Amino acid sequence: MAKKDLIGGSLWEQYSDKVTQRMVNPAFMGDITEEEAEKLGGKLIIADWGAEACGDAVRLYWVVEPETDKILKARFKTFGCGTAIASSDVMAEMCIGKTVDQVLKITNLDVERGLRDSEDTPAIPPQKMHCSVMAYDVLKKAASLYKDVDMESLEGEEIVCQCARVSLKTIRDVIRLNDLQTVEDVIHYTKAGAFCKSCIRPGGHEPRKYYLENILREVRHEMEMESVSGHAAVSDFAQMTLIQKHRAVEAVIDKEVRPILLLDGGNLEVVDMKEHPDHTEIFISYSGACKGCPSSQTFTLQKIENSLREKLSERIKVTPV
Repeated sequence: MAKKDLIGGSLWEQYSDKVTQRMVNPAFMGDITEEEAEKLGGKLIIADWGAEACGDAVRLYWVVEPETDKILKARFKTFGCGTAIASSDVMAEMCIGKTVDQVLKITNLDVERGLRDSEDTPAIPPQKMHCSVMAYDVLKKAASLYKDVDMESLEGEEIVCQCARVSLKTIRDVIRLNDLQTVEDVIHYTKAGAFCKSCIRPGGHEPRKYYLENILREVRHEMEMESVSGHAAVSDFAQMTLIQKHRAVEAVIDKEVRPILLLDGGNLEVVDMKEHPDHTEIFISYSGACKGCPSSQTFTLQKIENSLREKLSERIKVTPV
C-alpha cells in the first residue's frame, strides 16, 4: 500500500522513508532476558521512561559488558505512535557497540538525523519531535541505572522543561537547526512547554530560570548578528543599504565594544548615521558610567572608531552626541 493510500498523502509526505520503514518493521523491537545477558557475558539493564501527558512510554533493554562498559545488545518496547517506534528503533541501534559514556553524548537531534533520508530534510513533522526527545531521555535513564547514580547527575545541561525533560542546549540547537521563528514552533519541535506551560513565559504557576520566549529571542538575536557579521565580512560596506550598514555597525559594537563598556557600568547606543561624500558618520550616545566620562571622548571613542574601521570600512567616523 502506498503512502498516498493511507490517511492522507500530504500527511505522509512529512515523514521520511526511513521513519515509515521502521514504523512498520522495527529491527530492534523486543526484550532481552537474564539468560541472554548471561550468555553474552554482560549485565542486563532495563530502563523505563514515559511522558504521561501524551501517553507515550518506552522500555529500553541493554546488555553491558562490565569490563569495558560496552553495550553488546540493545532492544526496546514502546507504547506510543509510529514515530515513537521509529525513534526508539534507531536509538537502540545507535547504542550497540558504544560505551555507556559514549551513548550519553547522543541527543534527540542525533536520533532525528538518524531517521532522515537526506541531510537537509527533516524526518518527521515538528509536532512529533518530542518522540525523539523521549528516546533520548530513556538512554540517560538506562545509563543512570548502570552507573547507579541519579539521572539528574548525568545532565550536562540545565533542564528548561521538566515535563518533557528538554534541556537548554536542545532548545537552542533546535532553534538554530530548523530556523525556528516563533514560540509555537519551539513547542511543536521539542514538546517543551506543551504540558504544564510554566516554561513558556513568565507568569506561570511556578517561577523558572529560563523561558522559551526569552531563549528564542536571544538565539534569534545571535543568529541575526552572526548573519550580519558574515555579510559584512564579505561585502563592501559602501555598497550596503543604510539598514544593512546599521546592522553591521551594531554587530561589531556588540562583539568588540559593548562587553568592555558593560564591565565598567557603561553602554552606548547608535542613534543615527549620515552619508558624506568621503565617509560615513555614525552618531552614538553614551549611557551609564560612560556618560560624562573624560575617556569617552578620547580612548573609548578611538577604540570604537578603530574597531569599526578595522571590521567594516576605513571611511567611518564616529561622533558622540
